[in-house]
Amino acid sequence: MIDKKFLRENPDIVKENIKKKFQDEKLPLVDEVIELDAKSRKVQQEADDLRSQKNKIAKQIGGLMGRAKKAEEAGNAQEAAALRKEVEEVKAEVAKNEARLAELEAMEPELEARVREIMMKIPNIIDASVPVGRDDKENVEIEKFGEPVVPAYEIPHHADILKSISGLDKESAGRTSGDGFYYLMGDAARLHSAMLSYARDFMIDKGFTYCIPPFMIRSDVVNGVMSFAEMEAMMYKIEGEDLFLIGTSEHSMIGKFKGEIVKEASLPITMTSYSPCFRKEVGSHGIEERGLYRVHQFEKQEMVVLCKPEESMDWYNKMWSYTVEFFRSLDIPVRTLECCSGDLADLKVKSCDVEAWSPRQQKYFEVGSCSTLGDAQARRLNIRTKGEKGTYFVHTLNNTVLATPRGLIAFLENNLNEDGSINVPKALQPYMGGKEKILPSQK
Repeated sequence: MIDKKFLRENPDIVKENIKKKFQDEKLPLVDEVIELDAKSRKVQQEADDLRSQKNKIAKQIGGLMGRAKKAEEAGNAQEAAALRKEVEEVKAEVAKNEARLAELEAMEPELEARVREIMMKIPNIIDASVPVGRDDKENVEIEKFGEPVVPAYEIPHHADILKSISGLDKESAGRTSGDGFYYLMGDAARLHSAMLSYARDFMIDKGFTYCIPPFMIRSDVVNGVMSFAEMEAMMYKIEGEDLFLIGTSEHSMIGKFKGEIVKEASLPITMTSYSPCFRKEVGSHGIEERGLYRVHQFEKQEMVVLCKPEESMDWYNKMWSYTVEFFRSLDIPVRTLECCSGDLADLKVKSCDVEAWSPRQQKYFEVGSCSTLGDAQARRLNIRTKGEKGTYFVHTLNNTVLATPRGLIAFLENNLNEDGSINVPKALQPYMGGKEKILPSQK
């Protein structure tokens, strides 16, 4: 959510930003906010004037009553009666003002709520460096890391690799839970956990504080961390409760600071969090029936940063570079992809995807995403800090260290040998009991 004052003073910039995101249907919202905001400020000013007038009149009545009492004590009944009559006239004026004030005070929160509701639909101002494009097909490759190798032998589908080590059972999961769920077993399950444990320690070594957050959050936190469109497509609602299952631990981690004024000296706050994640995956892509690329439930190691505005872009570049470093340590070639304007969620200022090389498909696929959201989430959740320049909203950033099983897919394809064995890189061996290779199951 952008600053209301900024919108009021720069409507053309806000409208141009909406056009860059190809959301022309939202253009009328800018004028609607300006009109409602002007009305809201006018109502507030009139209410403030009446409240001030009310205080002055209260003092006036007190003074008249005091003078009337003194007149009576002095035996001046006529003056006392005149003063009491004046008091009654002033009270009648007060009653009239009270009615108008009550009307205005009822209007104030209604107008403020309406302005906020519309403001939450207007996309955040994107960074000037973001390429303009309609959708993810127009995202721009930034840099490649590692050589994308296509081996001389065939790389099977990851579901077949997992079955070769007796590691995947989707049929049973279909009976217990339906499409989009799975059982991981044996070395596959151990490898999955090993990657997450390594990701955790990798980020701790970078100086991030390890956290395990709540896996359910209330609606006010959901509304604070994401757009309405994202919520509808992603979040599972707990029936009969004001609770949602998280789609990523970023939601809980940013929500942790809701309504707080954090100490400026504590910034930047750097955290890495583990959680299961739950997503409806509504949309054209659907759920993958055979494999694990798009599922309803997965696990993730995330990084989250709260910082001063002037530091957010430096942290953005550090954060995506950590994910690149992590995947390269597992012998997985990756590239970074700049998300274009039309592919950015409404709260994002700038975002890039980290994509892993798939030797089977001979192309890259997404394994992580890094975003800076400016002060949009902080403004929605009222997360501030206080320093020499006064009180201001912090900036928030988030980035995927590892989301698996998607990260597991990249690992399997890039570490599979011709004989069906799977290499375990040195970084993972301590988490796999020293195992250097995973061998196919005996048939």
